[in-house]
Amino acid sequence: MSQIRFINPQALANPPGYTHVVEITAPARIVYIAGQLGFDREGKLGSDIRQQAVQAYENLKHALAAVGADFRHVVKFNNYLVDRAHLPIFREVRDSYLAADNRPASTTIAISGLARDGALIEIEAVAVLPTAARSKSAPASRAGSEGRTTRAARRPSRVRRK
Repeated sequence: MSQIRFINPQALANPPGYTHVVEITAPARIVYIAGQLGFDREGKLGSDIRQQAVQAYENLKHALAAVGADFRHVVKFNNYLVDRAHLPIFREVRDSYLAADNRPASTTIAISGLARDGALIEIEAVAVLPTAARSKSAPASRAGSEGRTTRAARRPSRVRRK
């Protein structure tokens, strides 16, 4: 069974809305979620930072659910904002999705732009789940991932030579 410890060492300043250190003792499943923007399922982009931040967190919530997880399983966020002035709204939205204790480690970076025109925020996540937890909601293969196999499955079998 994996164990997760959230630690804010007393020698570091108290962090606003995140944890400085997250320690994971495995075995566990580690899930990496690609950066989520403020686009809804139909591809419509929110008109302001609040709408985009809410949609990005909704997208993360759906991605986590696909593997049987939720925000309590997230151990790390990377956040990208195109304007530091959006930080207070970003934090307000983030805090509405996370429990008050055991917040994930987090890095927030202000950048000049994102890959999609009009996008103001992008959030990626890393989640850790016990090995016994398995997704029942997502199919094993979807568009874009078909034909992928695990590294072990791609290896040719080894033949013993004399």
